[in-house]
Amino acid sequence: MRNGKMIPFEVVEKAVTGEQEAINAVLYHYRGYIKYRSVFQGYFNADIQDRLEAQLIKAILQFHFDR
Repeated sequence: MRNGKMIPFEVVEKAVTGEQEAINAVLYHYRGYIKYRSVFQGYFNADIQDRLEAQLIKAILQFHFDR
């Protein structure tokens, strides 16, 4: 990652189980990148941001740890 900070494993584990606070922590972690990717034709687009956040939440909830 750019700044070298990673999401703690425990937060990821909790997010995968659907814990709202952990999901919010993951969304917060990627907030800057999501906002950056939400720019379309030079303008910020809130619909794109909402879509990217929804896709991230979907990916979190579908993730499975190999044990």
